Amino acid sequence: MSPRPSKSSPRPRGASRAKAAPAPPVAGDNPTMADLAKVAGVSAITVSRALRESPLVNAETRERIREIARQYGYSFNVSARNLRLRRSMTVAVVVEMKPTLERQMSGPYPLDLLGGITQELTTTGYSVLLTSLQGGALPNVQAADGVILLGQGANEDAMHEVQRWGRPMVVWGAVSRHESQVVVGSDNRRGGALAAERFIALGRSRPVFLGDPAHGEFAERLEGFTGTLGKYGIVPLTPSVASFTVNAGAEAVHALLEKHPQIDALFAASDLLAIGAIRALIERGRRVPEDVSVIGYDDTPLGATYVPPLSSVHQNFVDAGVLLARKIRGLIDGDPASSETLPTHLVVRAT
Repeated sequence: MSPRPSKSSPRPRGASRAKAAPAPPVAGDNPTMADLAKVAGVSAITVSRALRESPLVNAETRERIREIARQYGYSFNVSARNLRLRRSMTVAVVVEMKPTLERQMSGPYPLDLLGGITQELTTTGYSVLLTSLQGGALPNVQAADGVILLGQGANEDAMHEVQRWGRPMVVWGAVSRHESQVVVGSDNRRGGALAAERFIALGRSRPVFLGDPAHGEFAERLEGFTGTLGKYGIVPLTPSVASFTVNAGAEAVHALLEKHPQIDALFAASDLLAIGAIRALIERGRRVPEDVSVIGYDDTPLGATYVPPLSSVHQNFVDAGVLLARKIRGLIDGDPASSETLPTHLVVRAT
């Protein structure tokens, strides 16, 4: 009797019952991000972040994923992603200032602010579009996902103009001036108070404030200055200043000394104004700081290297730029954001 035939052929030794793993994409087959993720052994979101150079993925993993993308001919379609998100992935940065030979864009304001903004936005996939108010809202500005405005302008005119563009907006300026907008600024009142306290400690009693209070930041500095001096029964002089330049500071002090030669302290709302004031004081035979103590604002490299080195209130523009970028990114994503004030401190030098 012959043996009964088996119902099936024997399974080869070592054969797996598991479902075969999907084959890796073939070069030229239009692989997807999910395909790359399977090859790399990571999630699709990690692939997306790596291809956008996101700092959320470590450098070794980013390079490995990018190499796999190159190997399989994958091209990261930024336009398609942005279309899905209905975003341009662009933030417009509007600088509210008219550059002149005396007041240039290369100063800490706005350059350090721009550095902080760009550092934060570009590492999270955004492009930065730098513009000014001189040409109005250009089409590429109107297409931006959000706007960062550097400077509110006199009487907040710049802020009101940008507000009409209808984009999410964050403003660098005086936090106390406008409750309906998200504003990032330095503690200007504290800065003014620190200047006043320094003059009081030096025994000065005939101070001057140099700056245009039509600008919210300058107004806050003046409020802190006068409020602290008022505790000692001292009222400062507040001559009008046409602009924020060295020449404007010099002209204002020359005119001031004609009527008030007895001044013994001067707090300027910017370092450029302070440097102009020192020049005028020296031209009038007044010694700094022996006859007149001078304090500026912004703590710029120019002020620190001036002769004599300028005492000044410091504000951290780079940290402020990073904060502005984070807040506009939050607004674009639909998250709540609130105004915020950064600390200031007085740097005492030779004036």
